[in-house]
Amino acid sequence: MVTSVDSDVLKVLADPLRMQIVQLLAREALCTTHLVEETGARQTNLSNHLKLLRDAGLVDTEPCGRFTYYSLRPEALEALAGDLAGLAATAREAAGRKRSC
Repeated sequence: MVTSVDSDVLKVLADPLRMQIVQLLAREALCTTHLVEETGARQTNLSNHLKLLRDAGLVDTEPCGRFTYYSLRPEALEALAGDLAGLAATAREAAGRKRSC
């Protein structure tokens, strides 16, 4: 059983700042003001990273007055974890198997 892993999501998560944002959002919903305080990154830079996280389906938004709160979509991470677990299972089953040259 070969499992397909969403390489676009992995690329999004490969950036250290985006991974930091994901870790922060795992604990609570935050707005960009909170994320600026937590990460030290500029607001425009954070907005760009948050857009990529939204486009990848990892983050949801919720308008709250003049602010937008961002929250992590746990089901998106669970799907990725499931894909990676499937890939690991495939590798475990294939241990010792070699294609002849």
